[in-house]
Amino acid sequence: METEVVDAREAVRAALRGASSADLAALRAAPSRELAEALDELSPLELGSLFLRLGDEALADLVAELDPFDAARLLNKLSRAQAADVLEEMDPDDAADVVEELHPQTAEAILVEMEGDEASDVRDLLSYPPESAAGIMTPDFVALSPSLTADEALARLRQVAEEAETVYYAYVTDPITHRLLGVLSLHKLVFSRPSTQIGDLMVTDIAKVRADADQETAARLLDQRNLIALPVVDEDDRVLGIITADDAADVLLAEAGEDIERLGGSQPLEEPYLRASVLHLVRKRLPWLMVLLVGSAYTASVISHFEDTLAQVIALGFFIPMLIGTGGNVGSQTVTTLVRAMGVGEVKFGDLFRVLRRELMVGTIIGVALAGVTFLRTWIMGVSWEIGPVVGLSAFLIVVWAAAVSAVLPLILHRLRVDPAVVSAPFITTLVDGTGLFMYFTVAQMLLGLV
Repeated sequence: METEVVDAREAVRAALRGASSADLAALRAAPSRELAEALDELSPLELGSLFLRLGDEALADLVAELDPFDAARLLNKLSRAQAADVLEEMDPDDAADVVEELHPQTAEAILVEMEGDEASDVRDLLSYPPESAAGIMTPDFVALSPSLTADEALARLRQVAEEAETVYYAYVTDPITHRLLGVLSLHKLVFSRPSTQIGDLMVTDIAKVRADADQETAARLLDQRNLIALPVVDEDDRVLGIITADDAADVLLAEAGEDIERLGGSQPLEEPYLRASVLHLVRKRLPWLMVLLVGSAYTASVISHFEDTLAQVIALGFFIPMLIGTGGNVGSQTVTTLVRAMGVGEVKFGDLFRVLRRELMVGTIIGVALAGVTFLRTWIMGVSWEIGPVVGLSAFLIVVWAAAVSAVLPLILHRLRVDPAVVSAPFITTLVDGTGLFMYFTVAQMLLGLV
């Protein structure tokens, strides 16, 4: 069944004219990027009119779907009271993300307009570091006393279901110290005897994360355990909030994007590409390019050192791009696979020798195959017959060397607390270029009897 593409601008204009349930459904179906652009084109008067037609709850649902930066721009067009009404209807974690994008004075003015509990929740979330687990949690969770019966717990869930982020998990806490004692799933609660106490139903082996833990660590724990939500606790094991699966997915998606940027030798952007200035893009890319340029000078030094060898057998120069390109490709493949495995926790520094052994085996097999192809290439080009073994053996050695370096370097860098993604692929390519040429010319000297 083909999904109908919604024109965001037309949906916004239709909502301004009528704001029926169909218009609201069309707005929700519009792609968030196009919706943000359409809403941004509205004047403050038109946006205020849309606020009145849709209501703060419906507009909050739309704003929550936007990028926090785009959402903040929209709130700036509303009156402080209207912006506060919208933020009050949003989940606290989403509201905090939007407030963080506002100018501090504007943010404070809107928070003053908000009602006590909602403003307090947002302020509490903003007090945590943005990259921490607490920075992406929501304080809207269900807490139960272990002395409640299953029937009483269900009644409690009905009371708070509308405000809670999720009711699929309820967290059992000590009524005095508020320490986390256990967790109870809605599924287990529903199928329990009404008189059974929650303390007898709860699971005490709890997956949890400290508030100051890295948000990526928390997201990966939630993903690995296949949980819907993960409790965030303080140093006294008191529940501060929960991280839900959708927030964890956003973190993992953002981290994956950052790793892709780093693998290309560029620092990740903190904002969307089209929003970044040209100078900002330059600052993100230039430093490592300068470092790699200096490293690449080693390649020129190697060629200069073997100038006499090249002068004696000019045909050796024909295969330089192919050999160093092959080494770089093998290195990039290996390091990309390893960085991904390290990112999801499949490989640690303790696995270094296992990884090295595996990659040497893989590199040997690939090296033999590519050596045969390069030997065939020399035959097709019709160069002197003795060049073929030189190129083939060099290709084998370069591939195995590239596989070995690529297996070890990411793990060592990670151990040294250097992000392997931002260094590995371009650094390995530069390293293999120079060392690979050294191997090539050394093999040529040995097999051809050159001086």
